[in-house]
Amino acid sequence: MARNSSNNNQTLVPEAKQALRSFRDQIASEFGIDFSGYNGDKTARECGSVGGEMVRRLIEQAERNMSTTTTTYTRR
Repeated sequence: MARNSSNNNQTLVPEAKQALRSFRDQIASEFGIDFSGYNGDKTARECGSVGGEMVRRLIEQAERNMSTTTTTYTRR
């Protein structure tokens, strides 16, 4: 079970919220899904495919950043 499940939909870095929305909209557009306005009519499959692709790309970006730096990463 996820820890602190009552807050599992909050952005950990508030300053990144708009960038994440833009990122979501970009991927949704690539998939032919319109996320502007009301989204209650979207299927779980549509939302999941966009979210899954976001995770894949963010992990790829993090791996690239880690491969080019020698910084030690610690968890807060």
